[in-house]
Amino acid sequence: MQMTWKKGAGIAALIIFIGYLISVWWSIEPDVLSEQELKADSGSQVVGYATTSSLILTMEKLLDKSGGWLSNDVMPPSVFMDNMPAFEFGALEQARDLALIMRKEFSRSQSQSAADKDLLAAHSKLNIEHTSWLVPSAEGEYRDAVKLLKVYRAKISDTANQDAQFYARADNLNEWLKEVQKRLGSMSQRLSASVGQERLNTDLAGDSEASQSTPNSASMQIKTSWWKIDDVFYETRGATWALLNFMKAIEVDFADVLKKKNAEVSLQQIIRELEETQQSVWSPIILNGSGFGVVANHSLVMANYISRANAAVIDLTNLLTQG
Repeated sequence: MQMTWKKGAGIAALIIFIGYLISVWWSIEPDVLSEQELKADSGSQVVGYATTSSLILTMEKLLDKSGGWLSNDVMPPSVFMDNMPAFEFGALEQARDLALIMRKEFSRSQSQSAADKDLLAAHSKLNIEHTSWLVPSAEGEYRDAVKLLKVYRAKISDTANQDAQFYARADNLNEWLKEVQKRLGSMSQRLSASVGQERLNTDLAGDSEASQSTPNSASMQIKTSWWKIDDVFYETRGATWALLNFMKAIEVDFADVLKKKNAEVSLQQIIRELEETQQSVWSPIILNGSGFGVVANHSLVMANYISRANAAVIDLTNLLTQG
């Protein structure tokens, strides 16, 4: 009887160890896109090709990385993993934002023009719940979105097709950068809340006539739950990974606009700050030390890079508007 118990415990321990090794393998993050991956095979760069390709390749890397799409898995070991699903969700949110701007701005010449039907369908499919595992499954819808994006890319690459277009203009780029600003600002606040903050209410600041539906207290204590700190960190890491891919593509497609506004360096500064967010994490856990404590706080370090990237995005927006 005792031997049977020991044998069963040994088998259980082996299964847990194998599951741990698999989870470590599945937690390897995808590589950042290279410049070569964003270039057209023909050699001649079509306006919009790099941006569309960055969105396609970002989604493909998420779907085809080791373990595949993990956010909707209901079986072990992935059901016990939370860092990679958080990474996937952060990247997906950035992909959704870019797909929306491509549909509303980049592919339209003016406010009265019709949206491209393939971009419209692709954006809709990207908005399915990322945890959906029944019919339709999240990864199935995302792969359909990739196919539609490839159709759009083929249309803008065809010189004989005048219906599909990608307009690289300063005002279009600014619309996307505004979305980026909001995302980065939210990320920075959530990361900073890892140590807890006493925040003053500035919701109505700057407008004496402003009002809101329900009153708030003058100040509030905001602190990220201890259980959510690593999720917020990896969600931000996934978002900045995708954003870095997109910024590299923007540098290609909007090169003339950036040159005219003398804004190339501003975009390069954003890329540099985002690259810092992708440094290797050597600690086995995300540490949450106090501001000037003896233990590191990975969230505050990440918040620093995010804040600097956001400041650079604001500078770029001002250049595009006023330059």
